[in-house]
Amino acid sequence: MEKGLDSSQSKLSGPTPSVLSICNSNTKMEMNGEKQESSSVEEGRKGRMTLPLALVTLISAFGSSFQYGYNVSVINSPAPYMQDFYNRTYIDRHGVPMDASFQTLLWSLTVSMYPLGGFFGSLMVGPLVNKCGRKGTLLINNLFSIVAAVLMGTSEVAKTFEVIIVSRVIMGIYAGLASNVVPMFLGEMSPRNLRGAIGIVPQLFITLGILIAQILGLTSILGHVKALQRLRGWDDVDDEIEEMRQEDKSEKEEGHLSVFTLCTFRGLRWQLISIIVMMMGQQLSGINGVFYYADRIFLSAGVETNNVQYVTVSIGAINVLMTFLAVFIVESLGRRILLLAGFGLCCGSCAVLTLALNLQNTVSWMSYLSIVCVIIYIIGHAIGASPIPFVMITEMFLQSSRPAAFMVGGSVHWLCNFTVGLVFLYMEAGLGAYSFLIFCGICLATMVYIFFIVPETKNKTFMEINRIMAKRNKVEIQTEVEQMMDLQTVPSVKADKPEVLGSEL
Repeated sequence: MEKGLDSSQSKLSGPTPSVLSICNSNTKMEMNGEKQESSSVEEGRKGRMTLPLALVTLISAFGSSFQYGYNVSVINSPAPYMQDFYNRTYIDRHGVPMDASFQTLLWSLTVSMYPLGGFFGSLMVGPLVNKCGRKGTLLINNLFSIVAAVLMGTSEVAKTFEVIIVSRVIMGIYAGLASNVVPMFLGEMSPRNLRGAIGIVPQLFITLGILIAQILGLTSILGHVKALQRLRGWDDVDDEIEEMRQEDKSEKEEGHLSVFTLCTFRGLRWQLISIIVMMMGQQLSGINGVFYYADRIFLSAGVETNNVQYVTVSIGAINVLMTFLAVFIVESLGRRILLLAGFGLCCGSCAVLTLALNLQNTVSWMSYLSIVCVIIYIIGHAIGASPIPFVMITEMFLQSSRPAAFMVGGSVHWLCNFTVGLVFLYMEAGLGAYSFLIFCGICLATMVYIFFIVPETKNKTFMEINRIMAKRNKVEIQTEVEQMMDLQTVPSVKADKPEVLGSEL
């Protein structure tokens, strides 16, 4: 009984109608989870990638994540032509050319509105997912993509550059929703021994979208029991169905955790801090800066100007290949190893890159070392820093708190992306190559945090991960049961001040 109640600490919310019902539902859920765990010893029922599961994974990732990656990179190659369109439109309206500073401002807005829209999209994750479900949200999200495409396609005919900026915001909203809901959707329907691999597939399609956009820039439905049988590849899915029913029943009884409750609930404190640190590390580790510097590094190494774009495409191809590799090694090496190795490679390559960029004018071979550093950095980011944090959000939170967790993680992701986009040009102007020392420090700090705090979640059930984090949060089960018994007799405290429970746990 005590073991069954261990997970209830992270599944409480303010408006809970019955605390004892939560205990009962969680107990049943844990028992069913353990039953499934014991039955999973049968090797024939472990690690199967069925055709329906593969199709759902690929279609979801291609239909959503691919467009996210494509729109990250597609703005780069046509930049001169779009800026020329801005200027011609301005001349048609005012009879004089656009001021250079105003054109720079407009282009900065065009680029940065995409991550800002992504932030707004992340804020919409919780309400839409709780109201329309995961699949319903993905279907609705396509409307944002369609509207943005129509606006972008008609902007030249209408002779208005403002529409392009608006369409970037709308496409950003699409990307913000897709980048959070797709990993959540795939992570929840995957068997636990494939959850990491399937969770990386969306990132694989993001990198593939970036690569396709770079190449094009060169000058030259499931919802019933039968569905689960098709996904798993066997008929006996009663244990999983019962576990899902219990979790669904528990979620309905508890309601969904709001972002405020998530941020103030002690039982989820370290999970929340961990996703914030990992998401900040992912975006503030310098990935955009490395790509920004890449062309300059290649030129300094003797690559001809006309061939730089092809070298850039090859870097994009390396990004795709290493993310593809991560799909196959995440279940064998684990999440922690890939995170530590990824941020470690990024940290070391940033440090060496700073040295190489400063000495390349005096030591001839330093320019080639710079290229090696860029490649190593891309490898590190592709295997760990980019794909794994989204997998960890799915695994470190239970169903009732997962939408709010993705809202927080997604918001941090896009806000940091937006910040780097605005600040890096000023950093580069003021610090030059020493900008990468800042990224080196951020990678190091993130790596140290992961080493001491973030647990390994490979091949563990959501309940097992929940118990590990309960120890980190110093939640005593017996104290919690007593608290819940007390709160049942004082409903006003439970309803009005959910943070009291968290502070006393």
